Amino acid sequence: MPTRVYLDWNATTPLRSEARAAMVAAYDLVGNPSSVHAEGREARRLVEEARSTLASAVGALPRNVVFTSAGTEANALALSPGLRGPSGGPVERLLVSAVEHASVLAGGRFPAAKVGHIRVTRAGVVDLDHLKALLKDGPPTLVSIMAANNETGALQPVAEAAGIVHDAGGLLHVDAIQALGKIAFNINAVGADLATLSAHKIGGPKGIGALVVAEGVSGVEPLLRGGGQELNRRAGTENVAGIAGFGAAVRAALQALPEDAKQMATLRDRLENGIRAIAGATIFSDNTERLPNTILFTAPGLKAETAVIGFDLEGIAVSSGSACSSGKVQSSHVLSAMGFDPAVAQGAVRLSLGWSTEPDDINRALEAWRKLGNTLLRE
Repeated sequence: MPTRVYLDWNATTPLRSEARAAMVAAYDLVGNPSSVHAEGREARRLVEEARSTLASAVGALPRNVVFTSAGTEANALALSPGLRGPSGGPVERLLVSAVEHASVLAGGRFPAAKVGHIRVTRAGVVDLDHLKALLKDGPPTLVSIMAANNETGALQPVAEAAGIVHDAGGLLHVDAIQALGKIAFNINAVGADLATLSAHKIGGPKGIGALVVAEGVSGVEPLLRGGGQELNRRAGTENVAGIAGFGAAVRAALQALPEDAKQMATLRDRLENGIRAIAGATIFSDNTERLPNTILFTAPGLKAETAVIGFDLEGIAVSSGSACSSGKVQSSHVLSAMGFDPAVAQGAVRLSLGWSTEPDDINRALEAWRKLGNTLLRE
């Protein structure tokens, strides 16, 4: 049997060898990182080393990094009424872009009546004029805009949005989960007040994420209360092995970032050109800046669920534009927000590449698409 080809890196990534080694070493430690004895101090050292690594990676201070169980929890922790910047009152409402991850669209701890949505363009990019209109003469507002979309790969104008939000007296949260390790991201460079990260998108373990808070931002209220872990911002004994793996994955990802991004972009472009040539495929967000590894496409008459199964039978793992936890394919809310007909949105297939994707993987994916195009799209 030929080796399977994995082209679903935006969903999750393989565990990097560096992360695996760090986790194995951490599992051999017995101490609780909150204990003062030698064993506890050794566990604490691993946690704080990883915290410093994440902080340095995104331009923050270590004391402003909060480890969580996942990116979803980090987003929920970030979306809190009462957040304050260095100057200005607490935020009273939330504005999110219409193409955010479900954990952001859920609104965190804001009541539904206090949550609004920012339009996006046909290219899937946030409409900054609409953001300005929504902020005009409103109360202090928290705005949440992702750095890069998980379905289309479209990069969002977060730096420009930050200026607009700050001029209106608000704060900006950036979901940087898909951006970290694929493009450069620094909270100071983009003007983010809060940012969220996830380990398993960059070769770390599943089940560990982080909220990063800019210096001077206060009012982060814990979701979990109890012990004083994470400087009283997230109760519960830290996942030492997961945190150690997260730090190791970040170090490895950033070290390899320039070369990996170049390689992924080259392979992505070749794959994209091949897809276009078959059955008149449409690539979404192809006229705007995107992640170097992501393609979301459809073709007339294509059904995403059938296509995903077809690719799988050919030994290639891909995904639909959006999938729920049960694994059933759903119409993409991202494409709907971009103004595409539901029938088009239901036919979107996503292919996402990673650091170990090889030219032969692209060849096999195109061969599979030729077969599928000849069968699934036959009238």
